Amino acid sequence: MPVIAPMPAARPARIPGQRDSADDTVAAGTTVDHLTETYRAHYRSLLGLAALLLDDTASCEDVVQEAFIRVHSARKRVRDPEKTLAYLRQTVVNLSRSALRRRILGLKLLSKPMPDMASAEEGAYDQLERDSLIKAMKNLQRRQREVLVLRYFADMTEAQVAETLGISLGSVKAYGSRGIAALRLAMEASA
Repeated sequence: MPVIAPMPAARPARIPGQRDSADDTVAAGTTVDHLTETYRAHYRSLLGLAALLLDDTASCEDVVQEAFIRVHSARKRVRDPEKTLAYLRQTVVNLSRSALRRRILGLKLLSKPMPDMASAEEGAYDQLERDSLIKAMKNLQRRQREVLVLRYFADMTEAQVAETLGISLGSVKAYGSRGIAALRLAMEASA
């Protein structure tokens, strides 16, 4: 994947006779000018290093920019300007490791589907079966449908169904038996 590096902005021209305050404040360590030159010369190679460790361009660019920011913030501690590039490389490697660690942790924390959870295909198949069952139930006689709904969907006993519908226990058993047989035929015909 090709990585395109932005060109750093040019430093404003220096006015003769004007003193540069950044040069005065950084007596020891890496100067801003040296860091800017390092950026211009080595940005692409650092981006390539990050690309070997990470998988997408945006993350690589973020890591390299963060590395330059961190080295810029700690430039007084980099006593030898020749070691600036080494510090930058090590910072890119460390930031890449951190980014990968965050990704792995994020993947571990993602919610995992329940083991007994149906797949999308199974869910669609169940929906088709449910629709077929509802259609077959609508084609039953009224009493057969009432008995089956109360017995199996409302989870009532045969005695409770008989009391609710005001019919005998034998009638509940007969309507239930005939209703199940009719449902079985209807479901086999639709399959």
